[in-house]
Amino acid sequence: MKLLRVGAPGAEKPAVLDDGGVIRDVSGVVPDFAGQGVSLEALDAIRALDLSAMPELSADERVGACLASVPNFFCIGLNYAKHAAETGAEPPKEPIVFNKATSALSGPFDPVVIPRGSEKTDWEVELGVVIGRETLYVSEADALDYVAGYCVINDMSERAFQIERGGQWIKGKSAPTFGPCGPYLVTADEVGDPQALKLSLDLNGKTVQDSDTSDMIFGVAEIVSYLSKFMKLMPGDIIADGHARRAWAWA
Repeated sequence: MKLLRVGAPGAEKPAVLDDGGVIRDVSGVVPDFAGQGVSLEALDAIRALDLSAMPELSADERVGACLASVPNFFCIGLNYAKHAAETGAEPPKEPIVFNKATSALSGPFDPVVIPRGSEKTDWEVELGVVIGRETLYVSEADALDYVAGYCVINDMSERAFQIERGGQWIKGKSAPTFGPCGPYLVTADEVGDPQALKLSLDLNGKTVQDSDTSDMIFGVAEIVSYLSKFMKLMPGDIIADGHARRAWAWA
């Protein structure tokens, strides 16, 4: 399934894109896509709906973030081999984990607001992994069974805040609108292998990132298992799995 949220900011309706490409309003039977609303059990209930009986929504309406809110917004740093090589960094021996403030979440096509005092605002297309059940001490072999689905994330950053101001990276990652997410939350059954997905990003009409998830140093299953050793992941948590190499360095 492809889940999305449609409407003005703060008034989005949960919806499903049906097999014919029609956006169906499920707000009458689904509270919203957040927390338990994207648990594996909730997704099974949505699959059982007769979408043809649900109201149709206009394709011209604004698409918001595919999640209404997130309990936690985790990120993995330096997780693509080619990106590590282009920066001259040694590949990490364990995943580099940091957070974005959950208030950074925004719609995939909404304007990005440059924060006050910004000198080095930057962009990073990433694969987002949405957790579908409580996850603690899960093995790598079982980890994908705990994933609700996947989405595209633009992990916006302010590099001066992140690197030059001391302290934790979260300062440079968390401005409002610094977490565009969507347009769809694609359920795990439809995605298949998360290590076989293309990722690209266009800026002002020019492709500036172009890679695929096979280049990840730590794959999705390993990341979910790794995080579950240190904390309980909850339904609706989102993990941004690191960004790909920049296209201009591919010559």
